[in-house]
Amino acid sequence: MAKCAFLGLGVMGYPMAGHLVAAGHEVTVFNRTTAKAEAWAKEHDGKWASTPREAALGAEFVMACVGNDDDLRAVVTGANGALAGMSDGAIFVDHTTVSAKVTRELYAEAKNAGVSFVDAPVSGGQAGAENGILSIMCGGDEVAYDAAEPIMQAYGRTVKRLGETGAGQLTKMVNQICIAGLVQGLSEGLHFAEKAGLDIREVIDVIQGGAAGSWQMVNRHETMADDHFEHGFAVDWMRKDLGICLSTADENGASLPVTALVDQFYKDVQKMGGGRWDTSSLFKRLRNLD
Repeated sequence: MAKCAFLGLGVMGYPMAGHLVAAGHEVTVFNRTTAKAEAWAKEHDGKWASTPREAALGAEFVMACVGNDDDLRAVVTGANGALAGMSDGAIFVDHTTVSAKVTRELYAEAKNAGVSFVDAPVSGGQAGAENGILSIMCGGDEVAYDAAEPIMQAYGRTVKRLGETGAGQLTKMVNQICIAGLVQGLSEGLHFAEKAGLDIREVIDVIQGGAAGSWQMVNRHETMADDHFEHGFAVDWMRKDLGICLSTADENGASLPVTALVDQFYKDVQKMGGGRWDTSSLFKRLRNLD
């Protein structure tokens, strides 16, 4: 059993912290909305703290899953940040999807404080978090990763170190780039089928086991056909992630023309009022072009 802290109880962090308790770890949580931290503590017979520093006191591992670069800095640094409460040798594990730049920045601050820092963004969505089957892509010092990996197994089905600090975030960018193009392709295929007078469900039943098949196709085609877009990762968050991808591509020289185009399509979805719709709402954008 390890003493852990978990910072951020959104749709991902709330169940992830719960899995730590189920695995036998002692967990203290922090959330900006205190009521949610209190509710989690009551549900899981755990503890909650009013600041990240308080949550991190005495913790061997501090996990975070917050919103963006600024949110992460806010829970890590400053007088009430986690680093102020962490002991020498403790390990900070960041599950937020952020830029590799802020990851390297906070790795350096943690190192100066005698703390290890592992970047460990996740993929699998809310369902993956709830079922404890996330894919976790990690970067950081090997010794720190080896210590944290068994703890992450509480909610991760695939946990892998890809390299030094920032490698986890860069791998998450690859994940989001692939998803963006895939969902647009699926949306166009379903749109074409609909225009051609075909039954979407029957079409998918035939092609999902072939080369065109994907997780998105299997798990989203029915909700897309039914015009329901409340089942996954929100467009607002996807645009945040794609912004990180495109900014990083500007730095490393990668060419991402499809990603840039899909990002603008998601901007259209936001203008339609769909910022909180899931990413498969690219299909709704095509329907609305009619």
